[in-house]
Amino acid sequence: MSTAPTNPLAKSRIAVLGYGSQGRAHALNLRDSGLDVVVGLRPGGPTWQRAEADGFAVVEPANAVRGADLVAVLTPDMVQPTLYREVIEPNIKPGAALLFAHGFNVHFKQITPRTDIDVILVAPKGPGALVRSEYERGRGVPCIWAVHQDVSGHAEAKTKGYADGIGGGRAMIIKTDFKEETETDLFGEQAVLCGGASELVIKGFETLVEAGYQPEIAYYEVMHELKLIVDLFYEGGLKRMLEFVSETAQYGDYVSGPRVVDAGTKARMKEVLTDIQDGTFARNWTAEYAAGLPNYKRLKQADLDHPIEVVGAKLRAQMPWLQPSAVRAEAAPLKKVG
Repeated sequence: MSTAPTNPLAKSRIAVLGYGSQGRAHALNLRDSGLDVVVGLRPGGPTWQRAEADGFAVVEPANAVRGADLVAVLTPDMVQPTLYREVIEPNIKPGAALLFAHGFNVHFKQITPRTDIDVILVAPKGPGALVRSEYERGRGVPCIWAVHQDVSGHAEAKTKGYADGIGGGRAMIIKTDFKEETETDLFGEQAVLCGGASELVIKGFETLVEAGYQPEIAYYEVMHELKLIVDLFYEGGLKRMLEFVSETAQYGDYVSGPRVVDAGTKARMKEVLTDIQDGTFARNWTAEYAAGLPNYKRLKQADLDHPIEVVGAKLRAQMPWLQPSAVRAEAAPLKKVG
């Protein structure tokens, strides 16, 4: 009778710093995989209480780091340099592993790790809630992994052990490096997933409203129904999307899509990528954070005040199935869109 291989981290203590979306999912999955987890948080906050309610030993970050064999840094990017300098660097033991879920600070040298520790990365390709829910279903979310610094000679095994512990090994783990993970992640967020998609939606909404169409109709057409298309992309790429939209929609895709997103758009995407690759974005974002986020706050508020958000809030209030507390029935069979 064959037995499952022992996780390389089976006898290790793992300190999880941060208990947000990813931190909570990682900690719970690691524990449910039989690994020894301690959570490091600032005392008195809501995440401390939540972690304790989940049954974890919760201590201040410095105490979590001391004696840990692997320290997983799952706090926001901009607080990590101070956390490393004040908490991790003085306390992490030689030969331990320092793990990140995003390579930003190491790649852009906001953090220069000590030379006597392993430096590794495991990045699930999904939000924390999905990482947890897929694990609970006996499945996993694909992860990408990297080794930046191998002092112990076992960094790769530790990295794969961590990926297995959060469920990534049940799906797929893909090798990368800190540079590739960081630059592609930032580009995807800026050019397509967040920046690109939101601007495309906003400009589509404005175009329809300025042409005299009702804001409510415009909202449904350019924002609400986008989920239908994204879900099809997610499930089966372009092929599945084309299977489930009408021939009219397909033809419009072929002849009008390239008119909107054209060679000029791609050239500007390359400019965005260059700013990421040469460190311009990282320098600007670090300076913005240090200045107290004045432009960030202004730009965010402008998005929140946009008419598409005003009309969207009213419409979403009439769709109780969108509310987080709603009990969601199984998805109905897909129908043609467009």
